[in-house]
Amino acid sequence: MEKGAKSVLILGVPFDAHSSYLRGAAQAPGLIREALRCDSSNLWTEDGRDLGAEGVLRDCGDLQLGENSYASVEPGVSAVLRQDQPLISLGGDHSITYPIVRALAKKIDNLTIVHFDAHPDLYDEFEGNRNSHACPFARIMEEKLARRLVQAGIRTMNAHQRRQAERFGVEVHEMRNGVDLAKLNLASPVYFSFDMDVLDPAFAPGVSHWEPGGMSVREAVAHIQSIPARVVGGDIVEFNPARDQSGRTAMAAAKILKEIAGKMLE
Repeated sequence: MEKGAKSVLILGVPFDAHSSYLRGAAQAPGLIREALRCDSSNLWTEDGRDLGAEGVLRDCGDLQLGENSYASVEPGVSAVLRQDQPLISLGGDHSITYPIVRALAKKIDNLTIVHFDAHPDLYDEFEGNRNSHACPFARIMEEKLARRLVQAGIRTMNAHQRRQAERFGVEVHEMRNGVDLAKLNLASPVYFSFDMDVLDPAFAPGVSHWEPGGMSVREAVAHIQSIPARVVGGDIVEFNPARDQSGRTAMAAAKILKEIAGKMLE
């Protein structure tokens, strides 16, 4: 995956069985694709890249997963990664990030993960489930699948997760303090994990866990655009269409997808 990739792959991962509150995120991949292709916008990134040009954005469809087929995510992603192009996975709940990163780490060493979220998702276990969508980054850091984990937008830290962040050396930038990602000397290769609830519910009501006080879409896009390092993978998770009556969250997810893809093509 050299700098200046010629193509970006998209893969749907329609899995939400590890959601702790509301189900529905498994329905998101198709609706993000619809928003991406909606005639109300276009397929150009803000830095002038045409994602609609032939071969630039390659859709690999959805993984075929059963109700409890979490174990199928890693091999399914591994098969797609054989194409040796950067991949954006569309979830699904945040539990999918762990098997996706496991698959990517087998191909690329020393990942830096930039994690956008209202929640740190560092629980050792949640409600008895070590693979809950509240736990993926504990699993990732336990297995040393990333050399660095930087979290932005966090606004729900509790005592247990603070201890976990200290244990794993996670760089937590809480929303109340802000962050300039461009000044963090983020080294390549970078993986983006973008939970839609990092955005304020005013911009993205279609999430299971409303947490006021979040980023605007403009702030999130600016953060993505500011990172100078090579981006080799990413996911967009926790969009719950059941709570998105206006369709605005789908459009926000499509916007994020375009700008992540643009970074991959730099």
